[in-house]
Amino acid sequence: MENEKTNSKTITIYDIAREAGVSASTVSRVLTGNAAVRQDKKERIQSIINKYNFRPNALAKGLSDTSTKTIGIIAADVRNPYYSALFVACEVAAEKAGYSVSLANSLGEKEREQAQLDLLMQQRVDAIIQMGGRVDDLITDDAYAEKVRNVCRTTPVVVTGKLDKAPVHSVVIDDAMGMSIVMEHLIGLGHRKIALVGGEMRVNSTFLKYQKYREILAQHGIQENGEYVVNGTYDPESGYEATNKILELSNRPTAIIAINDFAASGALRSIREHKLHVPKDISVISFDNTYITDLVMPKLTSVDYNYDEYGKILIEIATQAAMGGETDSIRMIKPQIVIRDSTGPVPKEK
Repeated sequence: MENEKTNSKTITIYDIAREAGVSASTVSRVLTGNAAVRQDKKERIQSIINKYNFRPNALAKGLSDTSTKTIGIIAADVRNPYYSALFVACEVAAEKAGYSVSLANSLGEKEREQAQLDLLMQQRVDAIIQMGGRVDDLITDDAYAEKVRNVCRTTPVVVTGKLDKAPVHSVVIDDAMGMSIVMEHLIGLGHRKIALVGGEMRVNSTFLKYQKYREILAQHGIQENGEYVVNGTYDPESGYEATNKILELSNRPTAIIAINDFAASGALRSIREHKLHVPKDISVISFDNTYITDLVMPKLTSVDYNYDEYGKILIEIATQAAMGGETDSIRMIKPQIVIRDSTGPVPKEK
């Protein structure tokens, strides 16, 4: 590539992209006269090109050096079946769109997430999708938001949660709707003593579910019992321990909502150890509808997100943003319930 020198610095297409706050591929489209770039972006980029008297050669105009056709994906932990299901859906959708994916696991650690953002930027991925981690926080971490703002200057970022103070695109599950579906299902079966186990209130999706849980109880004139809500994390052991506490109550609930399928598997183990039967004595329902729902006994009623469509939308927005096209800032995933064997009518009073 032929580049002009200004103040002893060689100007590249990446410098222009950084100064314009766009991706390198968007700059390339302006250079080739591609109509897919918004007029305001086009004018901003062109002014910087003129400022440096930038003259790309034929190779640059061919776009082959500015797009890697790779989407970077940062997942909180693919050992969790929710993330593994969503990642596979993204990988399949990306391949159909002519892209490959690069996966990194943050394990929910901010330092790892920041390092992985740097690594993906070094790999010059066309866009980054982040699933979980800091984008799940109820209160956005300011330092992380600043980091992502810098990334967004040249590389679009799509998140499966929220990240305040950063120009990200969001594809999020309608968690309030999911909890509404769960509560109406249980109340429709006659349940009024409903427990909620697992999850952390610092996590936005858990907080939204809890708020809707309280709201629907009130709508049906059901007094909330604070002992029925036991927080924890998102693994089987957390669901097990929380359910142990709940089943030791003198006025135990007739239904348990687990924050995810992992926690639900622990809840089922606790119920078995207490010599109770599901759903005869107590119903269990959860969120995520992963492969676990078919492995446990009885098979688990759970809330599904249509992972194939979810992954397709994530990749669609990531690729559109990478090409400088118009795309939504937020898209909602509508959940639906899959009823199996773990929920049934409220048991009759003895």
